[in-house]
Amino acid sequence: MTLATADAVPDSKALRGSLPLWIGVAIYAMLVVVSGDRLLLDPDTQWQITVGKWILDHHAVPHTDVYSFTMRGQPWISTQWLAQVLYAKVYAWFGWTGPVALAALGSAATFALLARYLVRNLSDSAAVVFVAVALALTAPHLLARPHVLALPIMVVWIGELIAAADRREAPSFMLLPLMVLWANLHGGFVFGLMMVAPIALDCLIQAPPGNRVSLAMRWAVFAALAIAASCCTPYGWDSLLASRKILALGSALPLITEWRAADFTTVHPLEICLLGGVALALYRGITLPPMRIVILLGLLHMALSQGRAAELLALLSPLVLANPLARQLDGAQAASSLPWKPLRGTIVAALAVVLAGGTLGFASIHRFAPYTGNSPVQAVTELKKLKLERVFNDYDFGGYLIASGVAPFIDGRTELYGEKFFVDHNNASGLMEPENLFRLLKEYDIQVTLMRTRSAATKLLDHMDGWQKVYSDDIATIHVRKADALHTMEPLVEPAIAAGAK
Repeated sequence: MTLATADAVPDSKALRGSLPLWIGVAIYAMLVVVSGDRLLLDPDTQWQITVGKWILDHHAVPHTDVYSFTMRGQPWISTQWLAQVLYAKVYAWFGWTGPVALAALGSAATFALLARYLVRNLSDSAAVVFVAVALALTAPHLLARPHVLALPIMVVWIGELIAAADRREAPSFMLLPLMVLWANLHGGFVFGLMMVAPIALDCLIQAPPGNRVSLAMRWAVFAALAIAASCCTPYGWDSLLASRKILALGSALPLITEWRAADFTTVHPLEICLLGGVALALYRGITLPPMRIVILLGLLHMALSQGRAAELLALLSPLVLANPLARQLDGAQAASSLPWKPLRGTIVAALAVVLAGGTLGFASIHRFAPYTGNSPVQAVTELKKLKLERVFNDYDFGGYLIASGVAPFIDGRTELYGEKFFVDHNNASGLMEPENLFRLLKEYDIQVTLMRTRSAATKLLDHMDGWQKVYSDDIATIHVRKADALHTMEPLVEPAIAAGAK
């Protein structure tokens, strides 16, 4: 692969200005038309919207759990409250088309902004390659959830910090409102704060010695103001401290798909991208400044240890690499001096109208809906007829139960339930520790269970005295506690001699 700086194609100024926009348009269209239903794959989307409705109805943000019966009244805050309100609003206006379009818009803006930063240093073709790789690594986590609305802010935040470091300057205070917005959209803003220190150190190492003290002071002031800005939420300092609950989940994290470590037993896009990066570095003899290496290795470590961090590697490593690659591979950086000329506002507005009309037109012939495997519609309809409140449910059914007005035993708010509770439930439903199932059913006085039909716990309940199956379909099965429900009988004992004679 050949990476060239922007001046390698001197007649492409018009294309350079429009490339990020066309990338955004293409990705938006692809996500809506090709992957629209997939954006609703995650069961958490349903409780996120329900929380957003609650915030709009009560004109307040939650401070305690009001949904589950196991943790009701326990302290719980939603650091994603603004994103939840936005999802709830578009859902109220457009049904499931709203969350799909909003998530697609956030995703498209992310990659358009990534391309915008890359073409400052690299050629259009190189920018497209980096965007394509980033899309491949990020695609599994592009879902209608709050984090996709925060991704564009993350790209701008890190992009501007790195741009300031490249100029040997401190970041502009104009970035601080972005941190306020990020802190109200998603808890990932803590990562943005953490990145200030290594990028600042990279800037100081490469700055002239005589400027380092004053430069360090300006970066320190920016960092302090960024921390203060992150506290401009309805929860104040609690938003900043909430990440501790996620980190405290310990052994529960590997049990959640998006938090699992990378698995190379099968070919995965991450493996292909890593091997490609190694091959390029070996072929071209690429070297990086010390702190850029540290930052890149840190992003790589996170991607290998947690699946959801692959998006950080995908979106941020190109920003870390762009300037050093441009300087080393072609020895010049003329692109940074080329002003970006945006398309006229009327053209942008026209594209927005076309995309909005196209989205509504497509929605008129294709009905978006959440993944049925996480939405046991018929089973919950039957469950409500029983009028029983203490439900032991499958983890992935929790979001649909909340949206349906049924208090779950557990749902996707893992930080609320804590490590032990989550692990106990996981071991119980999967029968890794069958005694946990018996204990939880008794300890929480469970009246009815709603589990996946193919789960190990369901198969066991089919044969447990005291539990009666009252409903089952391909997705979910309901068992009701019933004292006279008997499924076992004393096994016949066949004499060994008689058995041998046969």
